[in-house]
Amino acid sequence: MTDRVYPSAKPTTTTTNGTTTTTTPPPKSHLYNPTRHPFRPQPPHRRRRSGRSCLCHCCFWSVLLIILILLIAAIAACFLYVIYNPRRPSFSVAALKISQFNLSTSAADDTTHLASTLNLTITSKNPNKKLIYIYDPFSITVLSNQVVIANGSFPSFTSNPKDVTAIRSTLSTTGELVDAESVSQLRSDLKKKNGLPLEIVVDTKVVVKLEKLKSKKFGIRVACDGIRGFVPKGKVASVASTANVKCKVDLRIKIWKWTF
Repeated sequence: MTDRVYPSAKPTTTTTNGTTTTTTPPPKSHLYNPTRHPFRPQPPHRRRRSGRSCLCHCCFWSVLLIILILLIAAIAACFLYVIYNPRRPSFSVAALKISQFNLSTSAADDTTHLASTLNLTITSKNPNKKLIYIYDPFSITVLSNQVVIANGSFPSFTSNPKDVTAIRSTLSTTGELVDAESVSQLRSDLKKKNGLPLEIVVDTKVVVKLEKLKSKKFGIRVACDGIRGFVPKGKVASVASTANVKCKVDLRIKIWKWTF
């Protein structure tokens, strides 16, 4: 068989002054162009989620979870409050007797020292029907215009529902140094008819127990004011006036470095 060569393009016929000329176009060049980059298919574009978007989503869900936990805790607290109706313990001053109160000034250095002895009875009442208060040892201080008159303590005890406990303690101070301004104020108050103004401050810690549940230990402060004391005459103790005493109970809850 004879190979036939087919032209790559049709010849062009041109007639000029009766003469016919046939022109065949040159074949197309298939040479490689070195400056032309080869075609490479591009991969499909993938949308990437930015790190900021992920962080926002994490913060949103974290805040939502915290709010949900707080809401559940608030609902549980309200439920317990309605059922058990918890109330703070109450305190009152039953009696205060001063058996010694002596201000002595030293001639050598002109300093004044205080020696005192007081017998105190405080009543503690648990008004709740279900709650139990478990107290740590009590620290008791008697003051007059921010001057410490006497110190004492009382051992730990448990206050069951509806219990009334009498806290009896002997408070004293020996050779307590008193500054000149405080001495002047104390002597001035002792000359008054209504006596020396006194304040009792009780500090302790307590655990609240409800059936099988126990709270963490937190501080409690009891401040009682409105007491008027008198210097005893001879060996007979003087009875302080407690008719207008008011006791305030404050919970001293500590969070990190702050006490509320």
